Amino acid sequence: SLTDEQLADAMLYLQSQGVTNINLVTPSHVMPQILSAVSIAALKGLEIPIVYNTSAYEKVETLKLLKDVVDIYMPDFKIWDANLAVKWLKAGDYPERAMQSITEMFRQVGDLKIKDNLAKRGLLVRHLVMPGTFNDSNSIFRFLAELSKDTFISILDQYRPMGQALNYPEIARKTSQEEIQESFRLAKAAGLHRFAKPGFSPE
Repeated sequence: SLTDEQLADAMLYLQSQGVTNINLVTPSHVMPQILSAVSIAALKGLEIPIVYNTSAYEKVETLKLLKDVVDIYMPDFKIWDANLAVKWLKAGDYPERAMQSITEMFRQVGDLKIKDNLAKRGLLVRHLVMPGTFNDSNSIFRFLAELSKDTFISILDQYRPMGQALNYPEIARKTSQEEIQESFRLAKAAGLHRFAKPGFSPE
């Protein structure tokens, strides 16, 4: 394992090699170390954005510690229905937790700002389209549009059933192209208009 100083030096080394951001993936369990390392690195000249890449199953209290530390939040929002969250994720509070977390993330950084084709600051939400979950997708899109119609969203088409997902017939198949296209239509109908480059056209 790395010390806080070693982690800070690793961030600075990556910056010196030309990377465009420091991407922290599902990092909440090492939050104290990250906060310390980023503080050390900032004093030594770290300038590139800090990205917080998360499932959105976070405590708001944890996220509040990241204010003015994280530049870009990149949460997932997969499921709206608490019953499906219990069934598939074993976490019935996932939808509520995701809504609260994403609201706090937006409060901190606002809509995604892009310069020279690179994200600099803001919120980017990913939504993995799963088979037969149009109601969930629609509710998620409407929630995001209420947050801001300028919410930048990445609609993901790469769902593939693996492991225990095969035990649930309703999601034991790939998502179809028609389902992806319908997801884009629902997102646009909700008022969203900023999409990450998709595998399918939203038009």
